[in-house]
Amino acid sequence: MEALEEAELCFPQLNTSCKRAMLPHSELIYSALSCITLLTVVLNLLVVISISHFRQLHTTTNLLLLSLAVADFCVGLLQMPVLLLHNQGCWYLGDIMCAVHYFLGFIVISVSVGSMVLISVDRYIAICEPMFYTTKVTLMRVKVCVCLCWIFSTVHSSWILRDFLKQPNMYNSCYGDCVVVVNFAEGLVDLVVTLLGPILVIVILYLRVFAVAVSQARAMRSHVAVVSLERSETVKARKSEMKAARTLGIVVLVFLLCSCPYYCFAVAAESNLVGASFASLQIWMLYFNSCLNPVIYVFFYPWFRKTIKHIVTLKILQPGSCEANVL
Repeated sequence: MEALEEAELCFPQLNTSCKRAMLPHSELIYSALSCITLLTVVLNLLVVISISHFRQLHTTTNLLLLSLAVADFCVGLLQMPVLLLHNQGCWYLGDIMCAVHYFLGFIVISVSVGSMVLISVDRYIAICEPMFYTTKVTLMRVKVCVCLCWIFSTVHSSWILRDFLKQPNMYNSCYGDCVVVVNFAEGLVDLVVTLLGPILVIVILYLRVFAVAVSQARAMRSHVAVVSLERSETVKARKSEMKAARTLGIVVLVFLLCSCPYYCFAVAAESNLVGASFASLQIWMLYFNSCLNPVIYVFFYPWFRKTIKHIVTLKILQPGSCEANVL
């Protein structure tokens, strides 16, 4: 009996050790989550390489997608593997790594949300104010916005976790635990900044985008008989913009569906005890979005399928491959 109790402890040699959380069908769950982790890393790495390497993809919208892909790649490379190690409630990496793990987790989620908002603003200007798009949305301005997004996310995460970062083990109930408690005031700020506020902005912008799209579609149908060659090219450009808006709208919608359960869980919890169930379904749904984003690109972006072929066949190693036509 004593040997059995020791086997249930994270650190059998310590009486103060935490107990393992025995999960049903743990091997099956572990295999599925490992596959998701691998897919997240590989697919987002392909997105990062594609947009970084091919000059045709160096556009303002793709730069925002690159920021999102980098955040998703960090989730797959740094967050998901640690969650797999922590899925039985045992933390073996020490207090410092516990603090780093949560800190990086807060940053990448904040960056993902910020990137979604920037993407919505980009599509709003492209569809609703096309005459001013090239002057308002420049590569330099987008780069500045992306940098500010990462800086703000780092500052925001540092403020939310300021006490925890000073003393990572302050909320641990036993040895081998990794827990962070966000109090009500800080949790409310985090909820507004990383969910409610961005959702409000995104919904308003996309409602406006699709309202304008509907009116433009009606206008094009009513004048289809008198379309000249020049107007035909304009129509194609508008359709391309709308297709991009629709695809990115799906990305935003999937993000909201994946993140809402976690935030609803955090609001429902009386003390916002995030760490105690860090490997729970809500957390994995939040991170699973990082795997879904590049999958959406595969289905809706022909250029991504072309760049994957170039990368897999190692054509990108050839001289001048960055100038290849992938659009």
